[in-house]
Amino acid sequence: MDDLVDVAVVGAGPAGSAAALRVLQLRPDARVLLLDAATFPRDKTCGDGIAAHALDLVEGLGVPGVSALGPPVPRLRLRSPGGRVVDRLCARPNRVVRRTVFDAELVAAATARGARLHRHRVRRLEVRADRVLVDDVAAARVVIGADGANSVVRRLLGAPGAPPSTVAVAVRGYAPVTLDPDALVIEFAPGPYPAYAWSFPLPGGGANVGYGVFDRRGGGSRAELVEALRALLPGQEPDPATVRGHHLPLSTGPRHQPDGRVLLAGDAAALVNPLTGEGIFDALASGALAGRAALLGPAAGAAHRAAVRRAFHRHHVHAGMLARLLRHSRFLDAAVTAAARHQSVFDAAVDLGLGRGTAPAHALARVALTYATLRRPPARPAA
Repeated sequence: MDDLVDVAVVGAGPAGSAAALRVLQLRPDARVLLLDAATFPRDKTCGDGIAAHALDLVEGLGVPGVSALGPPVPRLRLRSPGGRVVDRLCARPNRVVRRTVFDAELVAAATARGARLHRHRVRRLEVRADRVLVDDVAAARVVIGADGANSVVRRLLGAPGAPPSTVAVAVRGYAPVTLDPDALVIEFAPGPYPAYAWSFPLPGGGANVGYGVFDRRGGGSRAELVEALRALLPGQEPDPATVRGHHLPLSTGPRHQPDGRVLLAGDAAALVNPLTGEGIFDALASGALAGRAALLGPAAGAAHRAAVRRAFHRHHVHAGMLARLLRHSRFLDAAVTAAARHQSVFDAAVDLGLGRGTAPAHALARVALTYATLRRPPARPAA
């Protein structure tokens, strides 16, 4: 076993890389070990959308130039189950960057700053008074579990299982045709569970396309999810070889961060936006918080739990409330209509869905007024 390191990070995706980068930002001489089962670059099932909010965090971690990895996508176009449409410019453009590229860029930045990357699939942790043993490959003063939705670290900490209503399921593929090169396109589906199809334009042509359901009970098979994508976005047929399924632990699920030397970040901490399924912002933000707390040794767990609560509590309260309301298609129709009428409602919705925003009273009032006066929606065009 190697000598004792200061921080071992399990998982080198955005949460893990952000944690390593923050540790080394605060203590450049720290010994940081990144452990991941994959060799980078590697694919990751995702919509590949990188919000401007997430790019701010990357810049704050001292990684410049990430915005250049994908051209700006200035607009967001969204259609509700009842056919209501909002199509507006975002306050700042978002980007679409394949995760093979984005994640590798973050890992490269962390290793350039001094982190050591080792390919290994973690199976066991042993927490001792002064260190944590990771299998037979590492001993660390603190371990950060950033190993995704199927987190081994989370399971080893004894975290409770997530109710089906707090787990989203999705499929993603790559289509050769771009629906709109200047817009992130989202089409919500009618049905008992919130669900939408997406088409995000890729650099160089083509699109990342997919379909997600915000409740495991409504997921169905991979073939059924792909068929739902076809129905909502005809002509955006994904290459079958690129279709992959995934599940997303939403932030409406149970919280779990015990005291001590083992921390959780990103998907492993069930930090996925319940309104959009966006997880990169939360991964970067919680990873950076974990990196800061990791320098506190045995006090790391309590400090990280408090820091995540301070950073996310108001956002989680508002997002959780709206996620429950979005299960009613009429409310979603009203929200989209209000966003189409009022730039301020649209901006608040973008901040809530892609960052750490809240629902301002003026935006909620306009949605409520629209809900009360909403007429029968126009028929959705035939596929």
